[in-house]
Amino acid sequence: MHNHAPQDYICPICLGIKGIEDERTMIRKSDIVFQDDLVTVFIGSFFVGNNPGHPIIVPNEHFENLYDLSDEYAHRIIDVSKKIAIALKSARKCDGVMVLQNNEPASNQHAFHYHMHLFPRFDNDKLHENMAVSTKPTVEERLPYAQALKKELV
Repeated sequence: MHNHAPQDYICPICLGIKGIEDERTMIRKSDIVFQDDLVTVFIGSFFVGNNPGHPIIVPNEHFENLYDLSDEYAHRIIDVSKKIAIALKSARKCDGVMVLQNNEPASNQHAFHYHMHLFPRFDNDKLHENMAVSTKPTVEERLPYAQALKKELV
């Protein structure tokens, strides 16, 4: 239903979940902050505006978007998102947490695997104004954000 991935799509998120580290995926094992049988949480491969190092929650099974997501995975994603949001508030000392999830290209979905962003929010951070302002950090630049969240999840 409402799918846009090309017929020969190689999902970069599926590769990252499986631990494959090559040019087809930007997810590295060091980016992963939480993983269980159903979901994986990792630090995003792009830093957005004044809100770098945000976590992304994905189902371990491939679903292109919210329309395809099974109830079992949807429930687990929400449960884990709460846990991660609380850890994010503590680790980043942020003023709030924003949940963002895009479906289909018209809503700015770029990777055709369901994924939910959790952005740390700070007073006057201008995240909405800076959504198009992103940088591609190195693995080393993402690592402190992953380590800080992992520490809170222990």
